[in-house]
Amino acid sequence: MDPPGTVPVFLSLVGRKPPAARARAARQAVLVSLLVVSLFAVAGQAILAYLGIGIPALQGAGGLLLLLIALDLLTGKGGTEPETAEDVNVALVPLGTPLLAGPGAIAATIVFVREAHGRLGAYVALGLAIVTVHLVLWACMRYSGVVIRVIRESGITLLAKIAGLLLAAIAVQLVADSVQGFITGA
Repeated sequence: MDPPGTVPVFLSLVGRKPPAARARAARQAVLVSLLVVSLFAVAGQAILAYLGIGIPALQGAGGLLLLLIALDLLTGKGGTEPETAEDVNVALVPLGTPLLAGPGAIAATIVFVREAHGRLGAYVALGLAIVTVHLVLWACMRYSGVVIRVIRESGITLLAKIAGLLLAAIAVQLVADSVQGFITGA
């Protein structure tokens, strides 16, 4: 999870919306991410085992989903849809998941829970870390309006293209890690 790194993607998706809509999208995205990461912290290993899914499959699916979103940002199709349904959808997908609560964050959470080995202090530290990173994520996205005032409309368009390129690279890396995970049996 990269709080400052989410600002360009956040602005490319909701930068043209009114401040109230941006604040709502930031809140919804962080709550969705917190819910997803917390769910996987508590029951992630059991969920993956029940579904017969490994971490490489999770990485591959997240990478493909991010690639679709990156292509929308790069081609400019992301901002042409009606705003009514987009407010909620953008906060849930791609912001809440897979951008904030993506395969990397989910896998790391599952690994850290495994390494805690029933130690209460380790669980408390992990819980505090999850909450803290989500508070920082919210603050970065919530107060990104300052960036909008500086870069204006043309800057948002440029930021959308750069964010799309970076998301595409992240997506390709996730898919490559997935393939490597399948090959090595991780």
